[in-house]
Amino acid sequence: MVQEIDLDKIDINAEPPTEEPARQYYFMAKCRQYVREEGERLGRPLSAAVVNFGCQMNARDSEKLNGILDTVGYELTNSEEADFVIYNTCTVRENANNKVYGRLGYLNTCKKNNPHMKIALCGCMMQEPDVVEKLRTSYRFIDLIFGTHNIYKFAELLVAAFEQQGMVIDIWEDTQKIVEDLPVERKFSFKSGVNIMFGCNNFCSYCIVPYVRGRERSRDPKDIIREIEKLAADGVVEIMLLGQNVNSYGKNLDKPMTFAELLKEIEKIEGIERIRFMTSHPKDLSHELIEVMANSKKICRHLHLPLQSGSTQVLEKMNRRYTKEQYLSLVENIREAMPDIALTTDIIVGFPGETEEDFEETMDVVRKVGYDSAFTFIYSRRTGTPAAAMDNQVPEDVVKARFDRLLKEVQTTAARKAEQLTGQTQPILVEEINRQDASLVSGRLSNNSVVHIPGDASMIGKLVDVTLTECKGFYYYGKPVLHE
Repeated sequence: MVQEIDLDKIDINAEPPTEEPARQYYFMAKCRQYVREEGERLGRPLSAAVVNFGCQMNARDSEKLNGILDTVGYELTNSEEADFVIYNTCTVRENANNKVYGRLGYLNTCKKNNPHMKIALCGCMMQEPDVVEKLRTSYRFIDLIFGTHNIYKFAELLVAAFEQQGMVIDIWEDTQKIVEDLPVERKFSFKSGVNIMFGCNNFCSYCIVPYVRGRERSRDPKDIIREIEKLAADGVVEIMLLGQNVNSYGKNLDKPMTFAELLKEIEKIEGIERIRFMTSHPKDLSHELIEVMANSKKICRHLHLPLQSGSTQVLEKMNRRYTKEQYLSLVENIREAMPDIALTTDIIVGFPGETEEDFEETMDVVRKVGYDSAFTFIYSRRTGTPAAAMDNQVPEDVVKARFDRLLKEVQTTAARKAEQLTGQTQPILVEEINRQDASLVSGRLSNNSVVHIPGDASMIGKLVDVTLTECKGFYYYGKPVLHE
């Protein structure tokens, strides 16, 4: 829960506090003075833009950065020609790194035209030592570099960037520290992400995340509950609980608590109407969690359950720690408890050594499960992961052909599943004015499908009963139900 702290009452000439988050509020007060003085020198307010790359964990981190920027006096904008531009980076795939390097060339030109401009890079990409060294030597125009573990120190690091000449670099290899009671500038007033844990212990052989996000560490449940209570009081009706593997929440707490137990506590919070979470690892999804979901009136009927491959042999090479049969058995248990649940997944095609038989095992799982949608990826060799050094990398033309077959199967199955809901009446949470047609608003069903209905801005943030009149494969048109 964000503390209500008056920055005007903080003595910035005193020594900074040693305890968090008081220390960061001290640096916010100090930073605000620098921002004000620079704005007066330029004769206008300073602007700032946070450009987010990557996952929902990154999106939540960007909201925290925006909250601090707003608190210290920057005017938030989407323009990369702002006075201060921050790239919150992703490094899951190497092309994500290349995209950042490409964009930095543009920022260098902007900075030459505006010498007062500041540029910062943070996020997962910054946790790679080779990346930081390349930036330090070849991109000297960058002012500030920090990683995933110390994002809460943003105000303190920004003060250092104001006070020091040259590049400020602050990267931690790992940490057990969690500091959350800081300002947040939410993208939506009616829904919010909530971090419940950080890091990952799974070490899937294709994935860089455990190396850049660190080991699993769970937040204290009392802190999570307090944060959600504050969000509910502020008008939030839907929350998304975030973690690299939420199913393993609570294992490292002094007093262990399961994810299912946490969900039961969150469900008691008045004002919260919908609870979502991601991501779930199949190996840790318990019968207890299935039971809690089935009995819940608030947990959405949507579960993202990454498969990655349907071949037990490939799953073993991926270090996923479940078999094809175990995955299918888990799906059967989930569907038995919740026949109406929407299942979505991630699938990688072309993992090293994948044979045609292995790929057919994946296709078999897709047919048997009948996913509502799937994120399908062509395997991308990621330097720094065990899979990158594996033999038998699959030829590109073979991978492309398999990917196309998989995509067609997934799309056919998803369209068939979606069509079954046509004619039903279900509630949607209205999220925005439709971007193509201003006479419509768009929202989501409990199963996460998008629905467009006639409406206006007054409906945003409200739950509205809707009859689904037309299915367009991956979204619906509907009409609001008028209640007497």
